[in-house]
Amino acid sequence: MKEYQVVLIDKNIKSDNKIIANSVWEKANCLTDFCSPWNDNLFSKIEFRALWDLDNLYFNFRIKKSDVYIDKTDDSFDSICNSDRVELFFRSNELLSPYYCLEIDTEGRIMDFEAYPDWNFDFNWKWSKEDIEVSTSTYDDVLEVEGRISIESLNELQLIKNDTIETGVYRAKFSKADNDQYVPTWISWVNPNTEKPNFHIASSFGKFILMR
Repeated sequence: MKEYQVVLIDKNIKSDNKIIANSVWEKANCLTDFCSPWNDNLFSKIEFRALWDLDNLYFNFRIKKSDVYIDKTDDSFDSICNSDRVELFFRSNELLSPYYCLEIDTEGRIMDFEAYPDWNFDFNWKWSKEDIEVSTSTYDDVLEVEGRISIESLNELQLIKNDTIETGVYRAKFSKADNDQYVPTWISWVNPNTEKPNFHIASSFGKFILMR
């Protein structure tokens, strides 16, 4: 499995308008080896970073702002699903029984749910407001989506084992097709080796190693 090392940082590093100050993100390893195995569409560079401080797991996606599409019909899950978004999945075991999905669009709208194999989703499940926080910001032509998830909640869900979290990292990128409809390009950190796009499969996960 692919591995990503999550650097340990000191606490109390939140800035006034961001979950973590920009200078702190420089300590993180930068993950850029994303792929879209199901089509030949080119996509702009994606940068992903993660950090932790014993209390929270922090994450940061950086994508090109000019490439972003968002459905502003309403704040429903349907609108989020029809928008550019970044995604993190966490699994408790390789049987995906259960796993937890966090999908965030570029305006910070959250779709989180508990999942089981064969696309069995419980949309009534959510992280508590105390356990999760997200924000978005822009500079130059870069859009950042960042957030934090409490370590306590990840432990309660039995997602941390031997300082390892089995995680999927993804992006859905929408582009206008010839019929003027927006269609997604599915992008993943790990190539799941499936014939059709599918993030909801054990082979799409890698490992986050919590460094100490």
